[in-house]
Amino acid sequence: MTVIQFIQGLDEEGTEQVRLTRSASGNQGTATFIFENPKALGQDITQEITGMYMIDEEGQMVSREVKARFVNGEPKFLEGFYVMKSKPEWDRFMRFMERYAEKYGLELNKS
Repeated sequence: MTVIQFIQGLDEEGTEQVRLTRSASGNQGTATFIFENPKALGQDITQEITGMYMIDEEGQMVSREVKARFVNGEPKFLEGFYVMKSKPEWDRFMRFMERYAEKYGLELNKS
């Protein structure tokens, strides 16, 4: 089970947009996830978005940095940001991403 949730218990479908940055030393990094029309912004959802929860067989990683983007006054996108402040955090995140990418058919494109 490898999922991302913005509301605990509500799994989001996979995203095609994940951006990674990493410091030159390799000890810090940032991941940005962009979800278009996520379930958490659905008309019938009454629960509050409390963060971005990345869950897999190793456990859960949490970020409270989540932003909504609106188009024509309607919520359209959720952006989740996850900051890694050490090499072990980066390694743990990359293990999650390998599972997530395999589940949703994502590929890494270096730029």
